[in-house]
Amino acid sequence: MRIGELAERAGTTTRTLRYYESLGLLPARRTGNGYRSYDEDDLRLLQQIRVLQDFGFELEETRPFVECLRSGHPAGDSCPASLEVYRRKLAELDECIGRLSAIRERVGTQLAQAELARAALEAAATAPAGAPEPRCELTPPGP
Repeated sequence: MRIGELAERAGTTTRTLRYYESLGLLPARRTGNGYRSYDEDDLRLLQQIRVLQDFGFELEETRPFVECLRSGHPAGDSCPASLEVYRRKLAELDECIGRLSAIRERVGTQLAQAELARAALEAAATAPAGAPEPRCELTPPGP
């Protein structure tokens, strides 16, 4: 298939495919008349790249998966290098989750303190029974 058909089937653009080609992620085969030529294996490579990017992998992190597929493995994550990328990504995600959990805890503590302070202000603003109603400073005194 030609580049336009591959781009359409992969749900991407021809510009993206050329970029992947320039990075060596997508093979650059040419027909006799100079057109780029692709097959179903190239579509599988692109699908693997897209799935990994949807998971948050950087483009360069997809390289071991692509190389695994190119070497004839049925899945891009069946090679040791791919498994190592998974391990690194999980460690990165765990670290990120830890940071976010700590921030969430701090924000929760801050919210609880703010709610207590707000309740204290409201309690202080409540006038005792029989006391005159507090007035806004901008309201002129009545007759």
